[in-house]
Amino acid sequence: MDFYRIKERTVKKGIVEIYPDFRVCRSKDLMVRGKSFYAIWDEQTGLWSTDEYDVARLVDEELMAYKDQIVGRADEIIQVKTMSDFSSNSWKEYRKFLFHLADSSHQLDEVLTFSNTEVKKKDYVSRRLPYPLEAGSHDAFDELIDTLYDETESAKLKWAIGSIVAGDAKDIQKFTVLYGPAGSGKSTLLKVVQKLFVGYYTTFEAKALTSSSNSFSTEVFRSNPLVAIQHDGDLSRIEDNTKLNSIISHEEMTMNEKYKPSYMARVNCFLFMGTNKPVKITDAKSGIIRRLIDVQPSGNKIPPKRYHALMSQIDFELGAIASYCLDVYRSMGKEYYANYKPVEMMYQTDIFYNFIEDGYDVFSSQNGVSLKQAYEMYKIYADEAMIEFKLPRHKFRDELRNYFAEFSEVSRIDNKQVRSYYSGFLKEKLGSRSEPVIEHAYPLVLDSMESLLDSSLISMPAQYANDREIPSHRWADVTTTLGDIDSTKLHYVKVPENHIVIDFDLKDEHGNKSIEKNLEEASKWPPTYSEFSKSGAGIHLHYIYTGEVSKLSRIFDEGIEIKVFTGDASLRRRLSRCNRIPVASLNSGLPLKPEKMLNFDVVQSEAGIRSLILRNLNKEIHPGTKPSIDFILKILDDAYSSGMHYDVTDLRPKIVWFANNSTNHSLECLKTVGRMKFASEDPSPTEVYTPKELVFFDVEVFPNLFVVCWKYEGPDKTVVRMINPTPSEIEEILKLSLVGFNNRGYDNHILYARFIGYNNEDLFKLSQRIIANSPNSKFGEAYNLSYADIYDYTSKKQSLKKYQIELGLHHLELGLPWDEPVPEDMWLTVADYCANDVITTEQVHHSRKEDYIARQILAELSGLTVNDTTQRHTAKIIFGNDRNPQEKFVYTDLSEQFEGYTHEWGKSSYRGEVPGEGGYVYSEPGIYENVALLDVVSMHPTSLIKMNCFGPYTENFKQLLDARVAIKHKDYDSAKKMLGGILEKYLDDEQESFALAYALKIIINIVYGLTSASFSNKFKDARNVDNIVAKRGALFMIDLKHAVQEQGFVVAHIKTDSIKIPNATPEIIQFVMEFGAKYGYEFEHEETFDKFCLVNDAVYIAKYLGGKHAGDWTATGAQFAHPYVFKTLFSKESIEFDDLCETKSVTTALYLDMNEDLGPDEHDYHFIGRAGRFCPIKPGCGGGILLREKEGKYYAAGGTKGYRWLESEIVQSRGKSDDIDLLYQRSLVDDAIETISKFGDFETFVAD
Repeated sequence: MDFYRIKERTVKKGIVEIYPDFRVCRSKDLMVRGKSFYAIWDEQTGLWSTDEYDVARLVDEELMAYKDQIVGRADEIIQVKTMSDFSSNSWKEYRKFLFHLADSSHQLDEVLTFSNTEVKKKDYVSRRLPYPLEAGSHDAFDELIDTLYDETESAKLKWAIGSIVAGDAKDIQKFTVLYGPAGSGKSTLLKVVQKLFVGYYTTFEAKALTSSSNSFSTEVFRSNPLVAIQHDGDLSRIEDNTKLNSIISHEEMTMNEKYKPSYMARVNCFLFMGTNKPVKITDAKSGIIRRLIDVQPSGNKIPPKRYHALMSQIDFELGAIASYCLDVYRSMGKEYYANYKPVEMMYQTDIFYNFIEDGYDVFSSQNGVSLKQAYEMYKIYADEAMIEFKLPRHKFRDELRNYFAEFSEVSRIDNKQVRSYYSGFLKEKLGSRSEPVIEHAYPLVLDSMESLLDSSLISMPAQYANDREIPSHRWADVTTTLGDIDSTKLHYVKVPENHIVIDFDLKDEHGNKSIEKNLEEASKWPPTYSEFSKSGAGIHLHYIYTGEVSKLSRIFDEGIEIKVFTGDASLRRRLSRCNRIPVASLNSGLPLKPEKMLNFDVVQSEAGIRSLILRNLNKEIHPGTKPSIDFILKILDDAYSSGMHYDVTDLRPKIVWFANNSTNHSLECLKTVGRMKFASEDPSPTEVYTPKELVFFDVEVFPNLFVVCWKYEGPDKTVVRMINPTPSEIEEILKLSLVGFNNRGYDNHILYARFIGYNNEDLFKLSQRIIANSPNSKFGEAYNLSYADIYDYTSKKQSLKKYQIELGLHHLELGLPWDEPVPEDMWLTVADYCANDVITTEQVHHSRKEDYIARQILAELSGLTVNDTTQRHTAKIIFGNDRNPQEKFVYTDLSEQFEGYTHEWGKSSYRGEVPGEGGYVYSEPGIYENVALLDVVSMHPTSLIKMNCFGPYTENFKQLLDARVAIKHKDYDSAKKMLGGILEKYLDDEQESFALAYALKIIINIVYGLTSASFSNKFKDARNVDNIVAKRGALFMIDLKHAVQEQGFVVAHIKTDSIKIPNATPEIIQFVMEFGAKYGYEFEHEETFDKFCLVNDAVYIAKYLGGKHAGDWTATGAQFAHPYVFKTLFSKESIEFDDLCETKSVTTALYLDMNEDLGPDEHDYHFIGRAGRFCPIKPGCGGGILLREKEGKYYAAGGTKGYRWLESEIVQSRGKSDDIDLLYQRSLVDDAIETISKFGDFETFVAD
């Protein structure tokens, strides 16, 4: 062993002594704590021993073994100075050696070790339980616990036992008190706990822990027990709860043992205590409240004979009981009782809590109270309750503050000055006033950095990822294992073939991965080893699948993928946080969820539905609001599922009012109303509503301020500013035809919340939840409060601020912190800011009139409202009322047409190339001449039609495409006959025909995106994991490239649906046309470029050879398309002011640091906003450094370093155009020339 060496010395001629020479080192075989022996590793037993005499035994065994090796050396007598021989002084030397060592120990037995648990030295195990952990019968345990405790109470005990079995007890800051009269079954359950954890428990004295005089009360925890039990404790008189709280919260504390030096240690045990007296809870801040879980027996008895029989049988069920409680614990989750409060016990011991409960109605109705009134109430209560020792006024004053949000020394109430006033009664501190307060968290908790997977896969091949985040080497060349690498770095590991991973990548409504949604969904699965994915927001559940993994579908549901690892496939991971549950087995439930069954037992007419709804609103069927609302939801769900025609939308306001007036469940009821389907999917056809006047609006929300601004359409109409409007005022606004910008996602919900009674503080909290994309932060009812949402119907998605800059509108920013109250003298400033956004909203609407008219046409074609999304309109036009059109879709295996094509693990390959998941891109940068640009006409729609993706509905989509082509060629007669003639009314007028063609273009363009979207929709085929619509075109373009090259021509550039061929001849152009026709694609010879400089696959500059643009230049990519660069080098147009401006935007905030006349470390930050338009300004002319702010620090905005800047609006209004620093624009020109010069002579390229 490493803490000593065996040495020899000659004491007399011919006599050699063998003795242990102890080494000062950090030993891996011997542990020391408090200058005393703690434990030694015993290789024979495979356990650590805490018996110090084992040191002598093990050292002596090694000494004697050494003697046996050297016996027989010439003429030597061997003597051994064994430690067990006291006269040898080896034991004394060992003890002296220990006294001079620093502490070097690892806590033993931090988790339970069962008889069937594999143990390694680094597990630091010194004992085992005498039974295995395995599932089995636990009938005796069930009968005992179910008889003595009700279901709610027995769950607490099972959860507590399961937490110990799971090894989580050392992280859980709770203790369990079994409280009830003598003979009620408390000791019975504690005896079961003792049987379960024999060797791992200790007994303690509660009184000693809460006494201020017993310094050795923690000695019983010296052996690091995992469970501590007291059968008959008493915490009714707590003098000092410091030690108790430190033990329960597992804090490091000083441990005192008699006759030994003190040392620091952490107590990892879970406390169980039986008591006949309630635990004393002294005040609202007591740490006991947060940590105590009280368990009360039911009072039911078990006959003595049966009791003894059951207790005897328990001994044979221990492994099964432990396994069962572990399953219960994992299903409930580690944080299940995180917010539990022992309300019943508080009633019995906390006098002040009882006083608050007694005065609940007064405090609640007034929502405030003066110290004088409250203390008078307390004195009356104390007299009636015969309380001997009343709190003095000054202590009462402090204690009462725990139950109110605010306290003011002086306040004005009803125009009277009141001293010492409490306001904001904290009702939640009293829970439901009768039941313990429990807010259950997700069962799945990932809070460990030590991975069980690292241990179980330690010998499996593993390698780090390279810079491209793919394996660095072929697996055949990998010699490293998971044990050789740092698993917190991105790596790949081979796993057994039956090891699968359920990958949760659910997203919020903005497309970002949502930790909350992933935790919620993953918690519904059987408990198993789990860890966060590489991104830190996704979750991986690991299972051993007992079936045939090759038959598993890769998609379980939208955002939930099943990963299997056959062949050379490997698991990509980077360990961050995980749980401590072993990998579980799974044998069923994959890959499909049970189908929902429709209920056709419904009322058969709209009149019947109306009658039932009105009866519920009158509470004729159910006496309560919530059950009435739930029943209305069922009525409408059943009617909708049956396919019958109905429309009861006019009853919605009555139902909303009814739900909002629920005494205890108004919010829950309103959310239920939000899920109601007030009309069938195909109600009786109606005329699309066209409002007489549109009203544009916007809202602003601060903690103390709510502003609504609105105006009728028209330049002569003024903006109405409403500061802190009432619900009734909002009700009037909701009668208008409202149009906003992203109002379906934000403003509508704010208006609705005010309408149903939210105050300013509530609105602010709601606003923050909506902005943060928190679950359940929006109202289903609110989406359709507006007539239209510009952001939704416009085809150009960008922020309102960017539209302001683009349209040259006045750009206004507040610069006020959004999370702080607004001073009252700034309220009008906020209103002006809001009004400016309303004006911008109207201007954006006018600038996107084409999109608005298209949306109105779509609404007429679909029978839906203008406010419905483009996706819904498109689905209705193509699929009609089919709720599950995907069942009729056709999936095409592209490898059948394109031999050699493969798609595995999200990557495609064809002819040695990567086709790309959204379209094929190829480039050979350089300067070319006579470049033919050939475009595929409607590539993605053609691919969709050729593969018949929508089955019987493909024809509807094809007619939309054909109709648009017919309108484009003014073949109105053909277009009128398509889609059953629904287009005819728009084809008698050329302007209306153009609007219709644009609306059809929107539909055609959105369809492809929906087939490949990450979210579920009616156009998405679950089998389409490789985006076959775009992929077919990509594979075709690869074939085309090779075919053109084989004809002896260079392919300069391919971008999705276009190809550019230098030095093109009529023959090669005809060849491309005919080649495309074989695949069903039609090519158009779009343009021919006289000169063409290709920088990369996204940037080029070209000059047209012929046609209406002959001699003109065109640029793609920011470098050449920059207006100053383009006009200066290519078009030779005159430079205007707008060409000297730069638009910058960030996700946080932009600032100008006007520090030109300040010291080197001085700053003058001017807030700009998230976006702005700027001009570079010469030094000394009043410009500032343009910065972006992030977490309180400032960094140069991208592309602005080295120059000073001013907002372009200020430059123009103050006549500072001569101060613009043209060095900035000229540097862009120089960069463009340098880029072209890499491929040839610039002057030759631009010359006529």
